[in-house]
Amino acid sequence: MRITVDKIASVTRRLQLSKTLTLTADIEVRPGTVLAARVLNDKNRYNTLEDVHGRMSVVHAGDIVVGALGHRNALHGYEGVMPERVQLGDRINILNLGGVLGRCVSHNPDVGAPFEVEVLGQVLVYPEFQSRQGQRAHIGMRALQTRESAPKVPVVYVAGTCMNAGKTAAACAVIRALAQAGLKVAGAKLTGVSLQKDILGMKDYGAEWALDFTDTGVTTSSPETAQASARTIFAELAATGADVIVAETGDGIMGDYGVQAILGDAELMGQAAAFLFCANDPVGAAGGVQALLEVYGLTVDVLTGPATDNAVGVRFVEANLGLPAVNARTNGPALGERVLGLVRAAGVLAS
Repeated sequence: MRITVDKIASVTRRLQLSKTLTLTADIEVRPGTVLAARVLNDKNRYNTLEDVHGRMSVVHAGDIVVGALGHRNALHGYEGVMPERVQLGDRINILNLGGVLGRCVSHNPDVGAPFEVEVLGQVLVYPEFQSRQGQRAHIGMRALQTRESAPKVPVVYVAGTCMNAGKTAAACAVIRALAQAGLKVAGAKLTGVSLQKDILGMKDYGAEWALDFTDTGVTTSSPETAQASARTIFAELAATGADVIVAETGDGIMGDYGVQAILGDAELMGQAAAFLFCANDPVGAAGGVQALLEVYGLTVDVLTGPATDNAVGVRFVEANLGLPAVNARTNGPALGERVLGLVRAAGVLAS
């Protein structure tokens, strides 16, 4: 079937699809399978879709959208699973703003029930010039390949208690300071559910390059994929010429997206020039710092996030945890300067 679609979600961005597409009823059910589907309902909350350029556009009932199969486990969003089988006419859901598709099993009331969509077929791509033999599309078709001999680049890790803990704000503040100091800075999002908003924000703040796990062919990170994606991303950014990488781990250190696998990887943690931890409140700050030390042997260099939004939280962190506390939103330059000092101490930049 030949169709013209209305919106192509960012999860498919590496395929560079056109809006006129050919579909097949022979659907391969696995994470990353690219589907076209018709939206069946309207929403007035959480009702946009990020396109391949990063623009958010409102979704309407009747729109034909292109996304990719995956799962989601979001405390402040949707819980969705990969369907065991998908056929034409099946009804599934849009699980996130990046166009990940699956079957929603629970949702946070703040975002409302998800969009429901009717499956129209799997997208076909034609990688060989003038070939009429289409291949069933998957987001991994143009994914980054592992580099075996890339140099090791120092990494500033940014982790947190959960989603919406201020990790991207902290990463961006650090990127700006490092870039202004003359370093070639790269940004990375290592875990989460496919959405390029955060890595585009990193570029806005001075990152010369920015990649995430979707660039490695993954819709939703997991303990099985997170380490390999991180290695591929770091190797690619190092080979491109980055002096330092600022890497955000999406979700929390106790979530389901594979952050624990990265924290427990001695080789990946061995690249750390600094470790920032973002917490929503004092209890999260104290528990997170303790868990990182006891479970992974990791010490936090700077604590940030909403727990430091005013002097009350800053005093708690400094007095009870013995850590510097710097807020990324209200005191971004100071946070950046502190991390710049740690990067200098790691020998990346002369003082």
